[in-house]
Amino acid sequence: MTSAYVSVKNFNHRHGVHVNKYLLVFTLVFSSFAMQASDLINDERIKEQKNCFRNIFKDYASWRDFIEKKRQVRVKSEIKLQESMLMFDSMFGEDKFKQYQNNLSCRTFKYLVDGNTVNGYVIKPKLSKGKLPILIYNRGGNGSYGTVVFGSMMRNLFPIANEGFVIIGSQYRRSRSKGILLDEFGGKDVNDVIALLEYIPKIEGADQQRIGMYGASRGGMQTHLAVKKVKNIKAIATIAGNSDLLKGLTYRPEMERVFKRRIPDYEKNKVAELEKRSVLNWVDRLSPNVPILLLHGTNDKRVSVNHSIDLAAALSKNNIPHKLVLYSEDNHGLVQNKEKANKELVSWFREYL
Repeated sequence: MTSAYVSVKNFNHRHGVHVNKYLLVFTLVFSSFAMQASDLINDERIKEQKNCFRNIFKDYASWRDFIEKKRQVRVKSEIKLQESMLMFDSMFGEDKFKQYQNNLSCRTFKYLVDGNTVNGYVIKPKLSKGKLPILIYNRGGNGSYGTVVFGSMMRNLFPIANEGFVIIGSQYRRSRSKGILLDEFGGKDVNDVIALLEYIPKIEGADQQRIGMYGASRGGMQTHLAVKKVKNIKAIATIAGNSDLLKGLTYRPEMERVFKRRIPDYEKNKVAELEKRSVLNWVDRLSPNVPILLLHGTNDKRVSVNHSIDLAAALSKNNIPHKLVLYSEDNHGLVQNKEKANKELVSWFREYL
């Protein structure tokens, strides 16, 4: 930077040109380079890499203030509002926020899959010794419901990345485009997960020889479907994952509304489409070299714990290495055992990646 300034200064003395003009050009070029240098994925196909810690998330106070104003509209009692904000602070907290902001780099981005623009995110420790293992995270929900927002990153992903992992994930293709539903709940949207593998070699400090994958709820299904198509995943984990969608309807019949809305030709090919998305139907084709961790709360009202219990039994029968961890009376999000579940995930991937 100094040498560039000196050369411009000398040029000014020799030619009588006003130095500010050249300094402006230099500043613009340098600023452009600095913006590119801040990207976490060095690939021209990746667009709009933006810092997660921006706008209302630039510091804890602005985020908290935004949440409080939002809740103020719904909660009429001042006491209830304060109770709600105390809960927010206990779940997140300024100290944790600052720790993650200091320790982690986080970017949202856009990438193209099958002609569709898809949103993604990548989280990476700022300082590390050597190359780090990578985890592809698959979210739950369907359409825009379940999108990984900043709060869910801080609650579920930052604690894992902070232990020395690069995390990359997809929000899946948009809920709707020109009247067409794009999210097929385990159909073509699985390509959005698989496409992320192309960009892992372009993340500085990421070890492409050590890739794991994990998912929560519907993300468990996405994980099994993705691993079925690729060969370089070393270990996987599911949190409250689906394993048998057809049987799952006996536990939660209302899920049929989602299936009808999302899965193409569902009413015509219901059984075939659900079985295609259910790992329990093809356990015998799973690789014995990819160990599976299953985490589930016994009081899960959204995805019955039987999904994980039945899958664990089938994995044992087929000699697939696995570990089943059940959290007594906990719910779908493992709210009572969040820290324990995160430690279980970290331990699992440290052992196998």
